[in-house]
Amino acid sequence: MNGTIPQSIGQLSKLVTLLLDSNSWEGVLTEAHFSNLTRLETLWMDTTLKKSLSFNLSYGWIPPFSLISIQLQNCRVGPKFPLWLQYQSELEYIVLGSAGISDIVPGDWISKLSSQITDLDLSNNQFRGELPESLSFPEAEYIILSSNSLEGPLPLWFGSVTYLYLDKNLFSGPIPKKFGENMPNLGVLSLSGNFLNGSIPLSILKLEYLITLSVRDNELSGTLPDIWNEPQFYMGVLDLANNSFSGTIPKSIGNLRGLLFLKLADNHLEGELPSSLQNCEELIRLDLGGNNLSGYIPPWIGEKLPQLMILRLRSNLFYGEVPSRLCHLSLLHILDLAQNNLTGFIPTCLGNFTSLVYGNSTNMYPNYPEEMTIVAKGRELEYSSTLDYVNCIDLSQNRLTGGIPRQITSLSELGTLNLSMNHLTGSIPEKIGNLRWLETLDLSNNYLSGPIPQSISSLTSLAHFNLSHNNLVGRIPSGNQLQTLNDSSIYEGNPSLCGVPLPTKCPGDDTSDGQTPSDAGAEGDGDNEKDSKMFWFYVSIGPGFAVGFWGVCGTLLVKKTWRYAYFQFVDDIKDWIALMIALKVAALRRKIGLEQN
Repeated sequence: MNGTIPQSIGQLSKLVTLLLDSNSWEGVLTEAHFSNLTRLETLWMDTTLKKSLSFNLSYGWIPPFSLISIQLQNCRVGPKFPLWLQYQSELEYIVLGSAGISDIVPGDWISKLSSQITDLDLSNNQFRGELPESLSFPEAEYIILSSNSLEGPLPLWFGSVTYLYLDKNLFSGPIPKKFGENMPNLGVLSLSGNFLNGSIPLSILKLEYLITLSVRDNELSGTLPDIWNEPQFYMGVLDLANNSFSGTIPKSIGNLRGLLFLKLADNHLEGELPSSLQNCEELIRLDLGGNNLSGYIPPWIGEKLPQLMILRLRSNLFYGEVPSRLCHLSLLHILDLAQNNLTGFIPTCLGNFTSLVYGNSTNMYPNYPEEMTIVAKGRELEYSSTLDYVNCIDLSQNRLTGGIPRQITSLSELGTLNLSMNHLTGSIPEKIGNLRWLETLDLSNNYLSGPIPQSISSLTSLAHFNLSHNNLVGRIPSGNQLQTLNDSSIYEGNPSLCGVPLPTKCPGDDTSDGQTPSDAGAEGDGDNEKDSKMFWFYVSIGPGFAVGFWGVCGTLLVKKTWRYAYFQFVDDIKDWIALMIALKVAALRRKIGLEQN
């Protein structure tokens, strides 16, 4: 449904439940919409069109109802936290996410309702200020305060809270040591995107029902505790990325049953990958990039983690060869091993990544708001909700040798291929144009030789392209997307390349009239085609003349009656023309004589 909500709805004096949510409402709601709703207990009016439905109620308005449940997602309720909401003392279910509120957090109001609240969602607003030192929610299941400007230390929480989201605020200081002791049912804890420091309290890590722990993007430090030695631990998401944790990866992490996401990127971790991680057979995301991890990349990753969809080990100290057993990961759609010390050949079995041939699967854990940095289109890009659609192979800045496997051209769904800054030799695969969705192709700073394949002009989605500093030869192909990448730097460092956009002319290019090499080449091709057409034109003149001449004159010589008729026709035409001229002359003379008189 769409359009505005009629004021007459406010006359339904016996209405108890009003559910108008998940529609495309717009317009303004006033006191008239609620004037006689004296028995109203449930009000859900959220709209799918963000901020298209506004509440224009006077600040001192006292509503005639006492609500138990309210949901105004995506409506414009603010900017001030409405006084009429503060009058609601019976509320149990409160959803005011993305409500355009910019005000001090109503801590006293929340405290008064805390004993009866089952769900509280104030996310994606601009609430500011500090929360009380402690909050008790004996009946609550969901507490969502994400994406606000709340500050100060984290309060102690008490009660039956199962889902606690405090991410993307301004909380600072250490996490209280007893933070998890009084929430025995806590299953999801998100503290990411704050300014928390210190270490992670063991009281959180020992929670029996905790399945998601996210503290990414903070200032936490210290070593990771090695405490998951008991078989009862079960965790789906462990996200500690972008902090300052040090030491080695605890071996006991491999005992976490059901682990789907392990994200320890951008810390100061060191040492080798513990072999116990091969016990996490359900892993679909493994992100350990931006650390000081070393050793060989374990081949068991390709054998023991068959569900893996993302493997990100970039910016570490790994050495040795890229294990060919990684090719067993048929669901893999992001392989990022860039900025290490890897040597040897690129495995020829990369074509086994069937998710990059037929399209990758969607996230099997959609409830976690994942974020990851991927280098694509020449820069670092932060992906979140669209990460499932990113298809990338990045092996850049290593010491890989040998050629580019031709099997890689079968990965038709690949979006980013970065093999730059290695020691690759040989030629660019002839069928590189089969990578129809390629947006980034970077093969720069290698020792590649031979011509640039003409099929590369079939890549119509290229946004970043770099073949500089190789040993490529011949004319640069043109057409399609390559015409828009008119930057000579993407080909520089290849002294034997010629053609647009380089200043070097190719042999046979006629540029005396200021034409570009590609124009000259195109005109040269046109001249050749024109010469060919003129040749056949002259060849056809002789037979054409003979057929035309003898087709007419030969007939007149053979057929006497036709000859007489033809010359009689010519005589008649001659007489008609002479008569017309005589009439025109006589008319002109009469006209001149009249004018003189």
